[in-house]
Amino acid sequence: MVLLNKHALASFSFTAPNALLCFQCVLAVILVKLCEGAGVVKLQPLRPKLIAVWFPVNLIFVAMLGTGFYALKEMGIGMFSVWKQLANLTTALGDLFIFKKTYPWPVWACLSLMIASAVVGASTDTRFSWVGYSWQIANCLFTSAYALHLRSVMDRVTDYTTDGGKMDEFSMVYYNNLLSIPPILVLMWFFGEYEGLMAQTALRNPSFQLVAMVGGILGFAISFSSLWFLSQTTATIYSLIGSLNKIPIAIVGMLAFAEPTNPKNLSSIVIGLGAGVMFTQYKSKK
Repeated sequence: MVLLNKHALASFSFTAPNALLCFQCVLAVILVKLCEGAGVVKLQPLRPKLIAVWFPVNLIFVAMLGTGFYALKEMGIGMFSVWKQLANLTTALGDLFIFKKTYPWPVWACLSLMIASAVVGASTDTRFSWVGYSWQIANCLFTSAYALHLRSVMDRVTDYTTDGGKMDEFSMVYYNNLLSIPPILVLMWFFGEYEGLMAQTALRNPSFQLVAMVGGILGFAISFSSLWFLSQTTATIYSLIGSLNKIPIAIVGMLAFAEPTNPKNLSSIVIGLGAGVMFTQYKSKK
């Protein structure tokens, strides 16, 4: 999905990332409702009190996705993957100061290695852009805020669900994507995407339409694969795979988009991604 979104934004000169995000959210809602209609899943109905509790999480969710799209538009995938790992640092600091959790020294050593890798990588990045890196820093902050706030909200929503239990993953996908549409429409207005949107040549390009559609379907499929994977394995293995998948994303992305690099930059990417894998291992042991 990351590679397809990068392709949609970079290869077709499409300048309305919020519109692409809105389309993918609408597609996810349609697919979830089709699954409900087929009896595959059962969703939590829309209830005003549940919406009120969930909507602040949703605003952070939109900010997380939106800043990720803008960062991806301006950065190479290799450095995007490395800087995405810095969300581990801000999340760990949130755990430390908000939830009073502690981690062993190897975890902080891995985080320090990630920071060094990100800084060195940025200083040797031939495609360096203050705009892109600023969006990525904001994305890390919103990613951490989403993870930290979602943890507390998931405990509170049990008072408003129909069965008194936690929201299942498909209901969260449904709420996240459906409630994301109004804020994204506001963002489209704020960034002036309505003007000239229909005049963009990419919208009439069958290749772009296919990329956008497949990207949205893959995003929706993540919910199915994640649910199945979690039922078959442990949270530790799930987290480790989540860290490992950034390695092929970075490699394939750099090759597919012929991103210019150099030995120092490439070394920083390898070190940063390796530190992310070690971070997940040490954290899971704790």
